[in-house]
Amino acid sequence: MNALHSLLKMVVALQADELRLGVERAPVVLTAGVPRNLTLAETGERVLRQMLGALLSTEAEASLARGTAFAFVHDAGAGLGIYEVRFQPRAKGEPGFDVTLTTAREAEQFPALAAPEVRPIAKNAPHEAPALRSRSVSPALEALLAGAAALGASDIHIRDGEPAYARVDGKLRLLADRAHDVLELLGAGVEPATAWRSADLAQDSLSAGRVRLHSFLAGGVAVLAVRLLPASIPALSVLGFPNELKDLTSLPNGLVLLTGPAGSGKSTTCAALCQELIRQRSVMLLTLEDPVEYRFDTTGTNSIVRQRQVGVDVPDFVSGLRDALREDPDVLLVGEMRDAESIGLALTAAETGHLVFATLHSRGAASAIERIIDAYPAGRQHQLRVQLSESLRAVIAQRLLPRARGRGRALAVEVLRRNAAVANLIREGKTPQLLSAMQSSRKEGMVLLERSLADLLRAGAIEEREAFAAANDQDSLMEYLRKA
Repeated sequence: MNALHSLLKMVVALQADELRLGVERAPVVLTAGVPRNLTLAETGERVLRQMLGALLSTEAEASLARGTAFAFVHDAGAGLGIYEVRFQPRAKGEPGFDVTLTTAREAEQFPALAAPEVRPIAKNAPHEAPALRSRSVSPALEALLAGAAALGASDIHIRDGEPAYARVDGKLRLLADRAHDVLELLGAGVEPATAWRSADLAQDSLSAGRVRLHSFLAGGVAVLAVRLLPASIPALSVLGFPNELKDLTSLPNGLVLLTGPAGSGKSTTCAALCQELIRQRSVMLLTLEDPVEYRFDTTGTNSIVRQRQVGVDVPDFVSGLRDALREDPDVLLVGEMRDAESIGLALTAAETGHLVFATLHSRGAASAIERIIDAYPAGRQHQLRVQLSESLRAVIAQRLLPRARGRGRALAVEVLRRNAAVANLIREGKTPQLLSAMQSSRKEGMVLLERSLADLLRAGAIEEREAFAAANDQDSLMEYLRKA
């Protein structure tokens, strides 16, 4: 297995933690779920089988033939470490298979590992969450959360050995003027050697409700970012969305995109739409999240919810989306479409009768379309435009801006709805003209961000400087304000 060992040496040299292989796909090396910038040739099935050698055992072959995953622990030897190897079949009718090798954090996790080189573990066993394993908020973090919750903060930022800051109404302010120990904040059960890896975790706090933690290194020093989430999923009306969006919960199928910069409330909007949907209809909602942030309430409904956490219940978004097509969902909530493969699978799900809600980082509705298209090589972009023109139902781009008076933030929103004109522009690659289509289709529920900002500004909800800073086109905003 010299070729495989060469790739694993690359994983070790790059301090990465995952290697992905697949038939007719280029090998990908990842660190904390982020692909490294490598250019490797696609691997044909014959070459891949030669590369895998004894790893592709009779049991693995039989499992792939049945359409089920197969996982086991493998000691690569030669100082390359211990890996969990997972074989994943592709969707029915799609040839080939994929293989993921994920580094084990500690060799002592597998003390009985000996000859033979490969030892099976539970089939379809979930991956453990990376790095962070604490299940409850530590007393030290609880104290910070209590102060942040009292201020109405959305986030806390702590660098090891420095004071903590809170983000209140979009602005940073000092929360606790003393040095903090990030390891103490993470709590017991987190090893120092693993605590500093980039990792995500959702926990429950007595004072702040549900919180999302992200640990990472910055300049070699441990940093913790904490997002405070609402205690329960808010209603769409509370979030400030126009009534025209409520019909999205009655769509039978298709793709609904929630876009905006980090911290703009995309996940909350997704959760609000899905919570409304499971109250109105009898559906099976399947979520893929990293990590699970909100808990859905099915009390008094005829709906069921299955929430899967990436890194715990499923190795990655791509595997979860492939699995979803065999799990009979009516509605899919995809925490984030991160790459071409996850985008393609989400579109396939939307085309095959599922309603898919997904988030994407982009400044506006038109740029979200371009970002999806640009994820693919030029040779495949026309096919993707055709798919997107048929399956897209709506794009909602949003911003949260500090209110001019009092505490809180105001929601500015841009809405693109699919109609014949929009579908044609997407299919023909004329996305810059989508802005004109949105401007002339207000009666169909479409609105440009600049119109929404102008409405907020005229109502005195936000300040002028905030409106112009958030606008994608300041000249367009000025034009809307002149029409007042």
